[in-house]
Amino acid sequence: MEKFKNTYRIPSARAPWWDYSWRGCYFITICTAHQECIFGKISNGQMQPSSIGEIILQEWERSFQIREELFCNAFVLMPNHLHAIVRIENPAPPTIPAAVETHGRASLQTSASTNAGIAYRSPRSISSFVAGFKSSATKRINEFRNTPKMPVWQSRFHDHIVRNDDEYHKIEHYIRTNHEKWEKDKFFKQEIP
Repeated sequence: MEKFKNTYRIPSARAPWWDYSWRGCYFITICTAHQECIFGKISNGQMQPSSIGEIILQEWERSFQIREELFCNAFVLMPNHLHAIVRIENPAPPTIPAAVETHGRASLQTSASTNAGIAYRSPRSISSFVAGFKSSATKRINEFRNTPKMPVWQSRFHDHIVRNDDEYHKIEHYIRTNHEKWEKDKFFKQEIP
């Protein structure tokens, strides 16, 4: 097996039979680097965003203003991560997916027809959306705190294809009530006052 950076190889967690630019709902979780609580704090079951958290909220909103195919069905910002259900409404009909390979942050495709090379992210896909959002938020955060090139995010993100209405409602409920369960959350860390 080929190794990434001659050290390790992490197989893709993405479904090889699915094109992540297809229409559908996707449950995503994006965490901060080292799960640092930089987005704010939970007080009395409510999120109180920090200045950095406000930047995240602004960039999240802007992401949907500039991408006509994307809609945010549910969203929650937590001290060190965010959860969302993102819906893609691409008008293009589904195609047979190319081989999916993971390298770094996102699923990648080989695309001989577009001459895009191995590091090609399907346009209008969950991976290209998350990469764009993380990049713009990181730039603004690092400008705000004067920390050029300092990582803000974990290198990857979690995604799950929402397959039916029952699953959708369970995830939506989890997102909606996430603040109330912060101290029991698997990402819980005591916030710095």
